[in-house]
Amino acid sequence: MQFDLPSMKPMDRYELLLGTVVPRPIAIVTTLNSDGVLNAAPYSLFNVVGHDPPVIMIAVLPHPEGRLKDTADNIFVTKEFVVNLVPEALAEAMNITCIDAPPGRNELQLAKLETAPSIAVKPPRIAESPVAFECRLLTSLSFGPHQAIVFGEVANAYVADRYVLDAERALVDTPKLELFGAMHAARWYSKTSDRFEMVRPNWARWVKDGKVDENERSA
Repeated sequence: MQFDLPSMKPMDRYELLLGTVVPRPIAIVTTLNSDGVLNAAPYSLFNVVGHDPPVIMIAVLPHPEGRLKDTADNIFVTKEFVVNLVPEALAEAMNITCIDAPPGRNELQLAKLETAPSIAVKPPRIAESPVAFECRLLTSLSFGPHQAIVFGEVANAYVADRYVLDAERALVDTPKLELFGAMHAARWYSKTSDRFEMVRPNWARWVKDGKVDENERSA
């Protein structure tokens, strides 16, 4: 079946896109407003998009009330935010931070999560999170009203000591983080404990092993 996305209802597009592009990494983004009030919200439309400079992207969709969400509002005002990764142990707490609480309520308090001071930015990181990226606003894009794609340059990265294999080489024990991903229907998730390994192919090795002709040319 073919889907003509331009002719579809926005929520139907949402279901199609987020029901197929899976799993998606999950983070709780912490920000401060102009008065220093803390906000926290989970996002699965986020990822690393570059390493030189180190850049993280967050897509902030429109608020159901037809306005820009607090996360984007705060980032545009303060130019800072923290991306806190979420392990399985914090799954329920992450889900609570997505509650439709009225403005001014501290989602982290509702989820019983503590904060710790950041090093390079004012918004705090989540103390229980194994990894936190402190970001400064680099640029942003918008493809429609009340939404924004925010790009932040990572000014500092926190990784809990127990997950660091080699600090000099910045090697992390990724499986030990026990992160999980977002799946479909806004309520299904996937663990990252079921893995398989593949080694990237090497052209010289393929030639040596006779898998390809050394003089072969691509079309």
